[in-house]
Amino acid sequence: MASVSFAAQAQSIKYGLKAGASLTNITGSKQDNKFGFNGGVLANFGINDMFSIQPEVLYSNKGYKFANGQNNLRFALNYIDVPVLVKVATGSTGLFFELGPQAGFRLTADVKDADDAISFKEYTRSVDFGYAAGLGFQVESGPMIGLRYNCGFTNVGQDSNVNGIRATAANAKNSAFQLYVGYMFGGK
Repeated sequence: MASVSFAAQAQSIKYGLKAGASLTNITGSKQDNKFGFNGGVLANFGINDMFSIQPEVLYSNKGYKFANGQNNLRFALNYIDVPVLVKVATGSTGLFFELGPQAGFRLTADVKDADDAISFKEYTRSVDFGYAAGLGFQVESGPMIGLRYNCGFTNVGQDSNVNGIRATAANAKNSAFQLYVGYMFGGK
């Protein structure tokens, strides 16, 4: 009986890969959006036919662009994001909704212009707590597409001046729209 129970639970575990494009900025400031990449691995633990828990480990480009008459700068922040989402399926339509907390672990923080890249990592927080919410469509055989928004609860960092370049991040939080495609293994 225990082996039958274990086999039933094992069928509700799926693993997957996903990758896509990001449109990112920071809140609290009127900066230009920056395009980036997001991608990684995920697991889906089915609770029943409608609800599941989906932890993910993703590499995410974030940041923003700043342009005025003399400077055209890109503030590039790279994270390992770990969202843990509640995923709600709407039955046999394939449509799903997802919502949950997210922790982001900063890897790099650079200011880039046409010629150079200068690190401002020491002026940013190493951990970014926030949330993620999205919707998508998944075919039962595995392919999926989704759109997600994530935003930080914590400030990116502090105002800083790196080699004469002022970075405003004290009252700014990461904000990202992510469009992705993926594939889930272990489907029915």
